[in-house]
Amino acid sequence: MKNRKLGQYTWYCYLVPALFFYAVFMAWPLADSIRLSLYSASGPAGAGRTFVGFDNYIRLFTDPDSSARFWGAFGNTWYFFFINMVCQNLLAIVFALMLSERTMKGSRVYQTIIFIPVTLAILVTGYLWKLILNPQWGAIAQMLTKLDLKELVKPWLGDERYALTTVALVSSWQWVGIPAMMFFAGLQNIPDELLEAAEIDGASKLGKILSIRLPLIKPVIGIVTILTFVNNFNAFDVVFAMENANGAPSYSTDLIGTLFYRVGIAGQHPVGIPNPGLGSAIATSTFIMLMAGVVGILGLTKSEK
Repeated sequence: MKNRKLGQYTWYCYLVPALFFYAVFMAWPLADSIRLSLYSASGPAGAGRTFVGFDNYIRLFTDPDSSARFWGAFGNTWYFFFINMVCQNLLAIVFALMLSERTMKGSRVYQTIIFIPVTLAILVTGYLWKLILNPQWGAIAQMLTKLDLKELVKPWLGDERYALTTVALVSSWQWVGIPAMMFFAGLQNIPDELLEAAEIDGASKLGKILSIRLPLIKPVIGIVTILTFVNNFNAFDVVFAMENANGAPSYSTDLIGTLFYRVGIAGQHPVGIPNPGLGSAIATSTFIMLMAGVVGILGLTKSEK
């Protein structure tokens, strides 16, 4: 009897490695970042740290330069998230609905094609798209010129009006495969009996999508929304690859991720000395925003029994 009770709790042993790695690589760095945001470096390379309390947060939100850069990056990040949420996830739902049709032939081939961009390194993707979008000899410029649409050729990455949208669309193109496969897996779990019953009742294809298929994958939509929200608020590499860490041109592509890198790790021009305290204040403020956003999204998309 005693051995049986012990056996019921052996599954806890499988959680220990995961909890260990989570504590070492997630929880402890987060706690240390919060602690670091309460200190200020008085010497080079972060030497001579002094406890300053909430001074870094006060500077972040009240200092004209720091506040302007933070709120500018904050607004750009929301816009970046909005473009990805609309273009990437709506396109992913369309792909998933097409792939889950019973009459669809070659579904595996199309799944592979949709997922291929995900497997590419972001730096490679960014460099390739910089070549493709070059307004002088890029593939898109050449194609538009041959179609006698030269007036549509723009400096997509060099103009403040188009740069952030262009980078966001490239990001959507690369990562659309992940939500598409998640939506596809959710649609595959819908019982055929429900769809057949709807067909007998005379429901149209659009009616089945709106009344049965999409409502039943609401939890998956919630998970995809959270992943998109978190990943885009942590975005850095795609901007770094296509523009630079300064959010060129004129900070129009500056995201919270690039701002944090510039302030807390690389150091801002012209001084070039990192400020880990202020950088940690940016990271902690972002974490609080993400946590509030995730809780809100979970509340809106939780399944009803």
